[in-house]
Amino acid sequence: MSFVYELVGAGLIALKEYVALHVLTCLIPAFLLAGAIVTFISRESIIYYLGAVANKVRSFALASGGSFFVAACSCTVIPVSSGLYYAGAGVGAAFIVLWVAPASNILAIIYTGALLGSKMVIVRMVAALSMAFIVGFVMSYLFRKEEAIRSSFPSLKREGSIIGKKEVILLILLVLTLLSPNYLVAKGPYSHKVLVWAIGMVVTFLYALKAIDRERIRRWFDETWWFVRMIFPLLLIGVFIVGIIGRVLPSSFVEKYLGGASLFSSWFATVIGQLMYFATMTEAPFVHKMLELGMGKGPALALLLTGPGMSLPNILAIIRVFGVKKGVVYAFLIMCLGAFVGWFTGNYVF
Repeated sequence: MSFVYELVGAGLIALKEYVALHVLTCLIPAFLLAGAIVTFISRESIIYYLGAVANKVRSFALASGGSFFVAACSCTVIPVSSGLYYAGAGVGAAFIVLWVAPASNILAIIYTGALLGSKMVIVRMVAALSMAFIVGFVMSYLFRKEEAIRSSFPSLKREGSIIGKKEVILLILLVLTLLSPNYLVAKGPYSHKVLVWAIGMVVTFLYALKAIDRERIRRWFDETWWFVRMIFPLLLIGVFIVGIIGRVLPSSFVEKYLGGASLFSSWFATVIGQLMYFATMTEAPFVHKMLELGMGKGPALALLLTGPGMSLPNILAIIRVFGVKKGVVYAFLIMCLGAFVGWFTGNYVF
């Protein structure tokens, strides 16, 4: 029983550190930002630009950039991606959304920066977006006959602007509230971070009350609460499990199979990402613990990229929704790209 108590204690310690240092200044503004994006950005306008007949570079860029603001786990992004696909989006754009939303969304990026530093964030974003364009072009090329048939479907019509000027200002204020305490005063005392966060929150809400009507603010809070309900409990469970794993997993195993910057280490990290399930943002504390145990930064990046976007249940769901050929090609492509990116960055970037 003493060993069980040790495991529970390790999980609770990890949970305590996480709640104390990251919930207030990181997660609260991040959830508010995610809710605001869903509320104030026109979905119809985005879909209009992602159609099968749209310019590939433009649609891929929009799918990648838009997915950055969609905080979704690998399981929850499938309905979003398939909804876009069956509404008329091209196969390349649909699979970019399927990839980027869990692999490099704004919540995961901000939390990665808080735990692993700004360099890992920058490399993760660049790698995810580069991989996204490769995924888009490969899927579009391999399934070009299907795309040719789909291009004869009627296109969606864009109605109105993507987002209003007042809402843009609100999003900017939320981004500043999110970034300022975690980067401008990242090296200072935690009380300084809280002070900067509090000032940002006050300014943001005063502006919202003045510029946005009450009904849309209510919808914003409803969407924010949806993100909190869906993600936060899984995040707490994930952090608790990470604490336990750090207690039982021998560092010798991590150093042997995931250490250094070899192609095998990065490939093995992608295998772990393909098989395990990570709710969005839970991959960051897991990788943080693995780095402490001796994991190389290249394999760490490979796991950060593949872990949230892929899992065995997710692969099976993709095959069911998009078909066997698309699902198998996508899973194999992500594994190869993840292994290569991990090896390359481990040897030439970190």
